[in-house]
Amino acid sequence: MLLEIAQYLSQDVRAFNVFSYISLRAVLAALTALVISFLAGPAMIRKLATYKIGQAVRDDGPQTHLTKAGTPTMAARSSWCRSP
Repeated sequence: MLLEIAQYLSQDVRAFNVFSYISLRAVLAALTALVISFLAGPAMIRKLATYKIGQAVRDDGPQTHLTKAGTPTMAARSSWCRSP
């Protein structure tokens, strides 16, 4: 729908012709996904941490890794987003 609006407006304003390029639309889609992940990511991590969905850290590893105990994994995040 936004593409149709840009195509309609490009008849009068030449600057809107830039939206006909697939490369620009791909970059804008990637930037939109990045912004959404920056905005929704921290809230999702906090919510998953309250559900105690996280990874276990082995005791034989470095001591600095023990602070990562309970951090939600990417698989937990994606399965949480898909579940109703």
